Amino acid sequence: MIRITQDIALREAELKLDFVRSSGPGGQNVNKVATAVQLRFDAVRSTSLPGDVRRRLVRIAGKRVSKEGVLLIDARRFRTQERNRQDAVDRLVQWIRRAAEKPKKRIKTKPTLRSRERRLEGKHQRSETKRLRKPVI
Repeated sequence: MIRITQDIALREAELKLDFVRSSGPGGQNVNKVATAVQLRFDAVRSTSLPGDVRRRLVRIAGKRVSKEGVLLIDARRFRTQERNRQDAVDRLVQWIRRAAEKPKKRIKTKPTLRSRERRLEGKHQRSETKRLRKPVI
């Protein structure tokens, strides 16, 4: 179990890890060892996530989520398979934690009387400046 928050925990069976050859640093090993990790997480069908968190995760992740609702995280920052695997899982946990935060409800506000007056004063000054630029008839 991967603990995300107090209420949310992921089963490791829900994660699908594929190891592929990585570009970048690695010396002679780079062509022989599959160190890069592609983590796939079916966000839409996951039973570990509450519905609202699932919807926010798909919206936050954006283009990283396929049409089928599978979140793909590509980790190839490090030279070792284990560190890349941990990096991919850590990034997934961060995404889910961000999605678990409930967005604050916006409170509508009205402009104050003084701010409306200032706005109209500015408009009046600007129109006066433009009026004075015109030729005198």
